[in-house]
Amino acid sequence: MKKLTRIITRLLLGTIGILFIIVVGFYGYRYIKARNNYALLKAEAPVIKRNGVRYRDLNKNNRIDIYEDPASSPEERVEDLLGQMTLEEKAGCMFITMIGMTDEGKPIDTPPFSLDPVNSLFGVVMPQSSELIARKLMNSFNIIHSYDAKTLATFNNTIQKLAERTRLGIPVTIATDPRHGTPDNPGASVYTPSFSQWPTAPGLAATRDTLLVREFGDIARQEYKAVGIRLALHPMADLATEPRWGRVNGTFGEDAHLSAIMTRAYVLGFQGNSLGHHSVACMTKHFSGGGPQKDGEDAHFPYGREQVYPGKNFDYHLIPFTEGAFPAKTAQIMPYYGIPVDQTNENVAFAFNREIITGLLRDSLRFDGVVCTDWNIINDSGVGPVRAWGVESLTPLERTRKVLEAGCDQFGGESSPELIIQLVRSGQITEERIDQSVRRILRDKFRLGLFDDPYVNIQNAEKIAGNERFKAKGKRAQAKSTVLLKNNDLLPLKQKTKVYQEGMNNPGVLRTYGELVGSPEEADVIVLRLRTPFEPRNEYFLEGFFHQGRLYYETAEESAILALAQQKPTIVVVNLERPAILTRVSENAAALMVEFGTSDEVLTQLLFGEATPEGRLPFELPSNWEAVQQQLEDVPYDSENPLYPFGFGLESFGGTKY
Repeated sequence: MKKLTRIITRLLLGTIGILFIIVVGFYGYRYIKARNNYALLKAEAPVIKRNGVRYRDLNKNNRIDIYEDPASSPEERVEDLLGQMTLEEKAGCMFITMIGMTDEGKPIDTPPFSLDPVNSLFGVVMPQSSELIARKLMNSFNIIHSYDAKTLATFNNTIQKLAERTRLGIPVTIATDPRHGTPDNPGASVYTPSFSQWPTAPGLAATRDTLLVREFGDIARQEYKAVGIRLALHPMADLATEPRWGRVNGTFGEDAHLSAIMTRAYVLGFQGNSLGHHSVACMTKHFSGGGPQKDGEDAHFPYGREQVYPGKNFDYHLIPFTEGAFPAKTAQIMPYYGIPVDQTNENVAFAFNREIITGLLRDSLRFDGVVCTDWNIINDSGVGPVRAWGVESLTPLERTRKVLEAGCDQFGGESSPELIIQLVRSGQITEERIDQSVRRILRDKFRLGLFDDPYVNIQNAEKIAGNERFKAKGKRAQAKSTVLLKNNDLLPLKQKTKVYQEGMNNPGVLRTYGELVGSPEEADVIVLRLRTPFEPRNEYFLEGFFHQGRLYYETAEESAILALAQQKPTIVVVNLERPAILTRVSENAAALMVEFGTSDEVLTQLLFGEATPEGRLPFELPSNWEAVQQQLEDVPYDSENPLYPFGFGLESFGGTKY
């Protein structure tokens, strides 16, 4: 027995030793590689003073070039810079991908000693920051970390200083998915508590208040800009005509005209009336409308590669762009992953589809801004297999060429400028075609003022992001977006009402106006917070974050809800990520509200009449699963006998329908 114990001990110690050597070796390899990458960078840009004006000598040639002169027009500056760029520098401009940061605001080049899985991803699987900036010459990145304002601002200044040390000093454009709502989905949104908290996009649509949406955009713009984020990878102008779709939560609902006015107000809030130094540019997505997913399956995954139009309603999905994003002068556009089945002469995904990008977007709709693909459509990546729907048989080089020939400018989630270099040097793509795209990308950088001053004031960032005034505005919007669907003379609750709750994250707030009790038997009323039902999936990376499939509660879930509701008068509050089936819940609840990111604090104010729910449904709530399955994916509000129709909402607590 002792001999066996010694053998096992030696094996364990040997295994630990081998693992230690591997970890140390990998760390050392990454460290040396990063050091060599950073050695490629030059000195920081000196400042030239002339007539009391300070100029950044970005190419370090001791004179003021046109592209370094703020008095020159963006067009003049673009042409001057373009003429100085090598093919390698042009190719680097045409890629945008995720980049990591430590909790101190430093780039991630070596595996950090952190339990954060996101940091582990960037430290082990993703390309090094030094490689992206110094070797691949990229200068557009999206961030997915949710740190405080000081850390985000510190990272911006650190990475801009690295960019300044490249040959031409082209500044970095930092982009992000939405950060002001409650969901946290690395494929779609980033929950960021250091910013003010607002309703999700369906909630903004539920307010029907374009002035509020524009004010949200302006506040979000100030918070983004304070920490260095200058490109919003939103809004989503897609329509939620297919209720099972896992990305309904990012849309303004299923009505095209409502979505259009919301999209317009949103973009104007972020950009202003024109793109300038004050702006955060918007990359509106997903052209030409990513909502009609077959059976509601999302196009991030192979089973959701098809978009279908059984109602022949393709043009309806263009309205949020033609009447919303384009009149607001959105700076950029992103097409989705899916294949618009039988809508063009070849069944390939939007970004590979010349009829969609050049024929429709460029030629017919006259859009001349940046068109950036959705993430990872060229190569396999550390976060999953390539999403090259319709062109799976092509090589990465062939896919890159097809995207360029389709008319796109930038490749999202990719870091392979060598493919563009190979296409040009082999004569398959002309450098003039590359120049077209680089012009558009540089033009936005100049308009945003990044070449003149890409740095932020860290102290100001802490004062601006998440300040009390912005938070108060967000809370008022949460209340206004909440929809009251049913009220049997129960709401508002009286002061000191005894409340039993389930589902709240911070139930203590109920004590502000009422009495919190520990059991239904002690209570006067029950407050039950629920999530939208969905079908858990984990076959693919990110799949667990996309709530898809069923919209009904399974038997055990529903039985537990109804059992509680039958004990005492019950107020059911459902967070709607998608149009849930609430038929039996509604029948048994004394009051029913739905919300889109309403905090427990704001909900308590609503329950006790200190605030008023004013929202109206941005999509209908179906009455049963069969009605959902019989809907047409591209047609709005077409389920049979919906439980609550599109636009429904009770006016205050009086019971009058809007």
